[in-house]
Amino acid sequence: MTIVLTGDSITDAGRDRSDLASWGSGYAALIGEALVEQRVINTGVGGNRVVDLQRRWDEDVLAHQPTVLSVMIGINDTWRRYDRDDPTSAQAYATGYRDLVMRAQTAGVGRIILVEPFLLPVTDEQWGWREDLDPKIQAVRRLAADLGAGYLATDGPLAQRAATVGAAALAYDGVHPTPEGHRLLADLWLAEYRAG
Repeated sequence: MTIVLTGDSITDAGRDRSDLASWGSGYAALIGEALVEQRVINTGVGGNRVVDLQRRWDEDVLAHQPTVLSVMIGINDTWRRYDRDDPTSAQAYATGYRDLVMRAQTAGVGRIILVEPFLLPVTDEQWGWREDLDPKIQAVRRLAADLGAGYLATDGPLAQRAATVGAAALAYDGVHPTPEGHRLLADLWLAEYRAG
């Protein structure tokens, strides 16, 4: 069985993009280590947004004929509004994401897990990002319901843990997980995977 994990830098986590066996140092690596009997491929690329995944979907996902596909994308669709004045509307995000899921389903991918984007604000400014990110999280929930995909909540569980240990203990800049943050993501993902 082949499991493909794709998304942005949170999935990428420093993987060697020239080596399909490279998982990086984040949650994808922890999943790969936990599922040694499966072929786990990480095709995450740092900085990516939904439109970037759309461009490379055939090469990065469909070419590997995954049995299970995990997609985690969206925080850069929010972040770029604030650091580069390059916003992605919730509608454009939802439309692009729907295209990805439908292309995977049409190609015969049997199980798709949509991992919601998350934010753990470590600055006052980042609390303002919620107005942009929250509608995107809702869009992923709706896509999962509409298209019969699996859904993994991360924003709430990470916020719940952050209430105990502090946001920076899980994501040093509010976005990129620490080792503890990646461990929690991997545990959430593995619980969803095994429940299916």
